[in-house]
Order: sequence, then structure tokens, then C-alpha cells
Amino acid sequence: MRKNRLILLLVALAMVAAACGGSDTTTEPDATEAPTVTEAPTTTEAMMEEEAMALPGEGVKVTQARADWSTGYVQAAIYQQLLQELGYEVSDPSELELGPSLAYLSMAQGDFDFWANSWYPGHNSWWQPELPDGTKVGDHLEVVGEELMAGGLQGYLVTKTFAEEYGLTTLDDLENNPDALAAFDAADPVPGNGIADIYGCEESWTCDNIITEQIAVSGWQNIQQTIAGYNAMMAEAVAKADAGEPMVIYTWTPSAYITQLRPGDNVVWIGVEDVIDGSNASGQDGGEEYVQLPGTANIGADQCPDAADGPCQLGWIAADIQVTANKDFLEANPAAKELFAQVVLPILDISLANVEQDAGRDSNADIQALAAEWIEANRATVDGWLAAALAAAK
Repeated sequence: MRKNRLILLLVALAMVAAACGGSDTTTEPDATEAPTVTEAPTTTEAMMEEEAMALPGEGVKVTQARADWSTGYVQAAIYQQLLQELGYEVSDPSELELGPSLAYLSMAQGDFDFWANSWYPGHNSWWQPELPDGTKVGDHLEVVGEELMAGGLQGYLVTKTFAEEYGLTTLDDLENNPDALAAFDAADPVPGNGIADIYGCEESWTCDNIITEQIAVSGWQNIQQTIAGYNAMMAEAVAKADAGEPMVIYTWTPSAYITQLRPGDNVVWIGVEDVIDGSNASGQDGGEEYVQLPGTANIGADQCPDAADGPCQLGWIAADIQVTANKDFLEANPAAKELFAQVVLPILDISLANVEQDAGRDSNADIQALAAEWIEANRATVDGWLAAALAAAK
């Protein structure tokens, strides 16, 4: 079973890589471009013996948070363990799990030092609130490194047979087709209300705000999002897609979700006619930061029917997943800052780890083990990152 899941993910990730590469965003750097050191020692311990110096993190306590979506857990554990190799005493990120609405404010106030789960540009809005001293949240934060650039492909998936039956290529088609709306409404999360209730996001994830803006920008009167626990919504969506019943759900990569909802098989990507442009049609605080232009991806018509007459207009930009840290922490810890600047994680590796989580390796001990396995499998590259961090501390 696990082998079959991995094969499905490899096929899906080939699509994701092509889609992200075809957008107008920065493409993910090749992991082989990570810094290397000539004749570098093979372990951090060996480096320290050769340099005869103390580890830069000795005596320094670091408080790390992680986002409250499971697809970001492994990245958080990787950063934790790498900092520990530099001597830092790092809190377990599972002890401080937050949504973006609290994370950036808390980080700016110094309640914790960093996390590895920022999604830009979507999270830019959380930099704008004003603190009691008159400064903005973003005045105290800094983005460091290129963890997963253009790695967050995202958009809406629709049951394939439903889309084919009613000729739907965009959500605007659903909005304007009474027959399709009636069929959808009969089986959606709030049946009989005359509205197509699509599966959106968990509250405070920011994607819920962006979907609200998309609805306003598009002028949809017959479509609204359901905001609830994401995994529960995903379970319902998978059951409906497998049964050929109508559903639409927002999702993203890297994740194991695309091994369950498989574009071109039981679902297809569905487009939008209008891409969020920063006009803040919904009037939300920070809504000007929800821009998703150009909102297209290089996905073929077999997986995105909207691409039959041009690019697949998903309405979302492929997000950059990056580290955000408190500026004071970075200034006081040049080794940590340089480490953050060095790390680049392959999207395929993270997605495969997500599949392992979905297959049952989902306890905190399992997450830590997955991170440790990745580090050891990439020891030569990791030691290059650590060597650069050590050099920055001199």
C-alpha cells in the first residue's frame, strides 16, 4: 500500500514541479546549489575539533514555533535538529503550535524566535498590524533563506466527473449554471441553502481570508466557503470525489493530499476568471496584501480543463515557503541566521515525508525521526550548511 502511495505521489509531484516552474514566481533553487566547503569534515563534531572552538549556540536557548498544519511539521523538526548541531538548546516546535494570526504578532513581541512555516505572499498581511509602541509587526521580523521557493502550489480541486457532466472549467461556470448549482447544493456541506458551499480553510490560516477575497473579487453570489477543521473537510472531499459526487476544495503542495485527490483521476484543478489584484474588495484588514497575480500555473488540460484555451488560471500564486525570525534574535545569533540562509529543501523530499505521516508516522517522535532520517541521508549537503554557519560565527 505504501509503495503504491509513493508511486502516486511521484506522478503527482512531477505535475507540481512543472506547474511551479511554469509560473511567474521565483523557481525553487536546485538543492545541489547548496553551499559546499572544500574538504569539509563529515560531521559538525569533526569540524569543531578541527577548529578548536566552542559551538556558537552553546548556552543559547531558542524558542521555536511551528504552524498548525501538519504538512509543515517535518520542516520545523529539520531546522530544530540543525540548530542543535550548532549547540543551540532549541524548544520542541510541537510545544508552540500557532496559526499565522498569532504567530507573527508573538514573534514580533519576542515571545518566540522563529518558525519555518511562512507562506508568502499570503502571509504578508500579518506584517501590517501596529504594536502599542507605534511600530508595525513587520518592523521586528526578517525573512531568511529560500527553504521552498515557489514550492506551495495551491488552488481548487473539483470532482472530475461532476466538472465533465456540467462543462465546468472555472468556478465562475459553477456560479452561473443553475443546474450545476442545484446538483452541487444537494450534496454540499449545507445542502438545500441554494448556495454552493465549497471546502475552504481552517480559520486563521490566511487562506480562508484569501478565499473570502476571491469570492468578493469575483462577485460570486452563489458560492461561499466552509471554514472548519481542514483534515475533516479533506476526508469528506476525498469520499465525495471517489464516489463521483460534487465537491470543491482548496488544497496545496507539498502534501500527501494529492495522493488522495489526484488531478486527472478523481479530480481536476478548477480555475477562476478573476485573479486577486490587491483591490481588497472584501474590505478585510490587510486585504491589500492578498495579491495572487499572475495566478497561473503550467498545468495541462488533462489536469486543469481551464488550460485548454491558455494557461491554467488557478487564481493563486505558487507560494514561497520560508523562515521568518525575530530581528533581535538574528542579530544576536549570526550562526543561526547563516544556517537559515543556507537551507534549501527539495519539495519532493518534503512531500514524501508527508506521505509517511499520512501512512501513520504522525506522532511527534515519528516527525523527529523523519527529520533525522532526512538529515542523515543528506549529510554532505547539511555539513556544508553547518560549515557556513560556523564560519559566520567567527
